[in-house]
Amino acid sequence: MSTATSDKSSSSNKAKDLIVDVVIFGGGIAGLWMLARLRQAGYQTLLLETESLGAGQTRYSQGIIHGGTKYALTGKLTASSESIFAMPQIWRDCLQGKGEVDLSTATVLSEHQYMWSTPSLMSRLSGFFASRVVRGRMVAVNKIDRPAVFQNEKFKGKVYQLDEPVLDAGSLIKALATPNIKNIMHIKAVTEFSKNKLTVEAADGEIWNIKAEKIILSAGKGNAGLLKKMGRSNPEMQLRPLQMVMVRSGLPEKLYAHCLGASINPRITITSGEDKQGNIVWYLGGQLAEEGIHRTAEVQINKAKKELQSLMPWLNFPAMQWATLNIDRAEPKQKEGQRPATSFCFEENNIITTWPTKLALAPNLANDVLEQLEKQNVTKSNVMEMPEFSHASVADLPWQEEDKWQH
Repeated sequence: MSTATSDKSSSSNKAKDLIVDVVIFGGGIAGLWMLARLRQAGYQTLLLETESLGAGQTRYSQGIIHGGTKYALTGKLTASSESIFAMPQIWRDCLQGKGEVDLSTATVLSEHQYMWSTPSLMSRLSGFFASRVVRGRMVAVNKIDRPAVFQNEKFKGKVYQLDEPVLDAGSLIKALATPNIKNIMHIKAVTEFSKNKLTVEAADGEIWNIKAEKIILSAGKGNAGLLKKMGRSNPEMQLRPLQMVMVRSGLPEKLYAHCLGASINPRITITSGEDKQGNIVWYLGGQLAEEGIHRTAEVQINKAKKELQSLMPWLNFPAMQWATLNIDRAEPKQKEGQRPATSFCFEENNIITTWPTKLALAPNLANDVLEQLEKQNVTKSNVMEMPEFSHASVADLPWQEEDKWQH
């Protein structure tokens, strides 16, 4: 049961007490999904966020609910493709309002991802292997049914449709946060921290002493700082950086597609959004972003231009405006810095450290945490109304911030 001092005339620097079953650090998709699931299960849960909701990795995501196709380009199912195979259907159920969380108010940007091949032999072979391996989730698209950009007479490749929806990250954050907003505290800092007690300064200056049976770290890159504050070095974190590219103006339509290449990663991945003026924005990831970490912004933009000019020479390049975004993907440390195959959950002395590793795996991570709490018979005080405190707002998407376009 949550309890708090209720004397409105008390001085602002007098600490208030709050007792909950579980505290979650981090207001990205993983933390918000956990908050929803734990509250459903009867745990009195509080989520703490120092910035805006989704301000970390979430808003930089391309919003693709992967089903494993991009990890099967070598012709066989990898550990990554197998772990993520069931995710699209889980998310679709939630988007229809009949899944484990209600995402019916979230915006689906595209019901499907597309994958296209160039005339090169390796690219065509990758498409063939992927279409066989993913058991019907990838089907060839007739020319008349392709996105308009692939109907140009100069396009000579193949186009496949993938059973992988693409979501607007901002609306997804809102869909998860809105029903649970009274359980989301916006804080300035953590001033004291132990395995089940902490003191925080809220955004409005109030000081809160919080007790919880379990503390869950779901703050992405911020997990390392939280662990250090607690005097802990495990689990170790790794960062896998990307340099994404944004382009706007002169674009014919919104596009959601991977270009097949010879490696395990797509040559380029394109998703779309709009800036605050309503301009279409293409957001470019894939191998371009992976390899872009070794380039300056100017060199990365030039590389992106050459890639698009090679793949789609019919576009209106002189009208385009370009920008880059540097992103650190936070994950549990792996041998030789490899990508983790699935989500991660580790507990030590009542502190559970988590990383989803992929947006699509947020439901899997929440289920792992919930199962762990149930096995340990963590107290369920039942969901009750929280006292009043500062709530965090939803972060803008990066291409909606005009300063991101300035170099």
